[in-house]
Amino acid sequence: MEKFFINPDITKAETLPTSFYKSIALFEESKEKIFAKSWQLIESEEYAKQADEAFPFSLLQGFLNEPLVLVRNQNHELNCFSNVCTHRGNILVHHPGKYKKFICNYHGRKFNTDGQFESMPEFKEAKDFPRACEDLHQVEVKEWNGFPFVSLNPGFDFDNVAAILNERVGFMPVSQFQFRPELSREYLVNAHWALYCDNYLEGFHVPFVHPDLNKVLDYQQYRTLIYDYCNLQIGIGDHAEECFNLPENHVDHGQKIAAYYYWLFPNMMLNFYPWGLSINIVKPISIKQCQVKFLTYMYDESKYDKGAGALLDKVEREDEFVVENVQRGINSRFYKNGRFSPTREQGVHHFHSLLSRFITGEIIS
Repeated sequence: MEKFFINPDITKAETLPTSFYKSIALFEESKEKIFAKSWQLIESEEYAKQADEAFPFSLLQGFLNEPLVLVRNQNHELNCFSNVCTHRGNILVHHPGKYKKFICNYHGRKFNTDGQFESMPEFKEAKDFPRACEDLHQVEVKEWNGFPFVSLNPGFDFDNVAAILNERVGFMPVSQFQFRPELSREYLVNAHWALYCDNYLEGFHVPFVHPDLNKVLDYQQYRTLIYDYCNLQIGIGDHAEECFNLPENHVDHGQKIAAYYYWLFPNMMLNFYPWGLSINIVKPISIKQCQVKFLTYMYDESKYDKGAGALLDKVEREDEFVVENVQRGINSRFYKNGRFSPTREQGVHHFHSLLSRFITGEIIS
């Protein structure tokens, strides 16, 4: 296996080779080595918010395709289980709603809403039955401000990521933000999913690709903060009409912050603006295509379409044009990899370092 070593010294490091983006084998390996170890947001406003409610879904439909079910128990705790009956593999829960028991509609195997096996017809003569494996497999789930995240095989602790988010946006009533489906969008991008993330993770291209955004951001003060499994780009307002009104005890109090751009490894962005939140999820489709979902959560509509959070669709189209051209370029016979700007591409270097570590197995959950 190619090691894809990324030098930890950004002043010496080279980017991932183009073979990473062109390998079907690596694309398939990334399902278990990267995405199964990551935390993924469940994209639904109806995800078992009341006691005894269950919400079946497929994790990263079209890619991981893992059938799961979220369940809110009587103590209002949110759990997540495999949505596959432990008898013959039938899908167990087909519709969201309230349940007292889960009963498989194939042969009648019964589970309680804590995922525990209860009974099974015609099994009295079975020896060494039931076993612990008759229970539904439990999957890790975390809630952050009303947003549920699940991981099949966590490679890192989501609580650490949540603490990083709370440090700067904890002053906002995020749990009260309202989902606005009419302002949300889906984009089909003809490029490898990681190329899309590469582009997101640096403000280096802003003066060249996004003229309108560049007018409201102070490029010289744009900065990136690196954490273990996430990073943050901070957009400082230049002539922006709207910036955050930060409380006095805030770490950035006194600064004209126009946007907080959080990236969560490997494929999720949480973009906070004075008007609210835009969550971007990059879903792999193939080595040449991905889907990008923009989910809009409104806090203050009077500030929408102002400052750095304005014209998001236009910015996305500008990004697509560049990323799709990079997708064409990496297939050149003459381009293998590049170098990182030490002052502007810390986020990309961080991403490539994590990809290298996860793909080569240096991260052990």
